[in-house]
Amino acid sequence: MTQEDLKAKIKAAAPEGKISCPQAFRVAEELGITRKALGELLNELKIKIIQCQLGCF
Repeated sequence: MTQEDLKAKIKAAAPEGKISCPQAFRVAEELGITRKALGELLNELKIKIIQCQLGCF
């Protein structure tokens, strides 16, 4: 899967520019990427993490 494919799937999972922490974890697993890699892509795409399980966001 290309970087552009990953970005398109992430954007589809967060249509309002926000994604919950549990949802982000599921997306990372479905795409076969690490949570760190997903976080970097979310930052790049300016998608905010909400309902953080650690209370960080």
